[in-house]
Amino acid sequence: MDSGQDQHDGQTEEAPIQETSQRDIVCKGCAGKLVFAPGTNSMKCPYCGTLNEIAASGEKIEELDFEKFLKEFQEQTAVREVANIKCEACGAQTTFDPGVVSGVCPFCGTPQVVKQASLNRTFRPRSVLPFMVNLDTAYGGFRHWLKKLWFAPNKLKDSARQDSFTGLYIPYWTYDANTATDYRGQRGDDYQERQNYTAVENGRTVTRTRTVTKTRWTRKSGHVDCTFNDVLVAASRSLPERHLKNLEPWNLEKLVPFDESYLSGFRTESYQIDLREGFALAKQVMDMGIEKAVRRDIGGDRQIIEMLRTIYRNITFKHILLPIWISAYRFNNKTYRFLINGCTGEVQGERPWSWVKITLFVLAIIAVIATIALLANKG
Repeated sequence: MDSGQDQHDGQTEEAPIQETSQRDIVCKGCAGKLVFAPGTNSMKCPYCGTLNEIAASGEKIEELDFEKFLKEFQEQTAVREVANIKCEACGAQTTFDPGVVSGVCPFCGTPQVVKQASLNRTFRPRSVLPFMVNLDTAYGGFRHWLKKLWFAPNKLKDSARQDSFTGLYIPYWTYDANTATDYRGQRGDDYQERQNYTAVENGRTVTRTRTVTKTRWTRKSGHVDCTFNDVLVAASRSLPERHLKNLEPWNLEKLVPFDESYLSGFRTESYQIDLREGFALAKQVMDMGIEKAVRRDIGGDRQIIEMLRTIYRNITFKHILLPIWISAYRFNNKTYRFLINGCTGEVQGERPWSWVKITLFVLAIIAVIATIALLANKG
């Protein structure tokens, strides 16, 4: 496989901005533009409140053959065209709704104006995990989180408002694979041995006995087979990996076939990690699982792995979109993010510290200790 053929990896290609063919879904009651209503299977009209159910597409969520896709992918039916806006401050690439000409970057809070948008051809997602948590619930979770923050600046509550929250779909890859691994190593079995030793007690040299643990090593080689299902890899570089990991787990059993209706009213980030690079990251996760399986197969109390040779077979993948609520708020010229898993409600946040409050708290502790010591001396 030629790693230089980027189009086979599902990389984006920029083209001049032009009108897209994305359909606007209108309300059956008043002809207003509909937006997806989290927690339902319907789109809601923001003007008259009418719910319009999303019709089942009849499509199935299928795994795609990884090797076949890399060899045969041509930018035809598997591609969707989206107008992306690249943030000049943090580099994130997201979409704006049709007709919107300004806003803020959901990742860093930097104001954006649609001046130089580009039409990107990207690999079309095959499934999406719809929002289950609505904006009111997300903001309520944020307010609850704020109340638990010790030593937070008093002005923090004014810096992060409900209108600063953005519903955002993050791109992910999932990978399945069967692996076959030959290994060579050593098995260590612990055993106990009693030893005599001398010690000086009360000026006299005495002999004592102690139990010492030793390890008996034997050579071991063998073979293990592993099966991996839905190894999840974020295709985004816009958020720290630790934040995305802390939002897990995701209810992937609730994935539905991709439909633009679920994206209406929300922003969508384009993938920045392509299919091939994503699999390299998935292999790191698989390799940890393989190592654990090898250690179990070696057995004993301790293991030394000297050689692993792994073959990956039946590799398949999916390109999916997962939902988060994000608030990127600026405080004292620094960006902080608050994230909520749009399906489970799991919270992950960054917070500023008030060094004034911390200093006063430390001084208060010192004053209390000094007072106790003074009273003790007088007593």
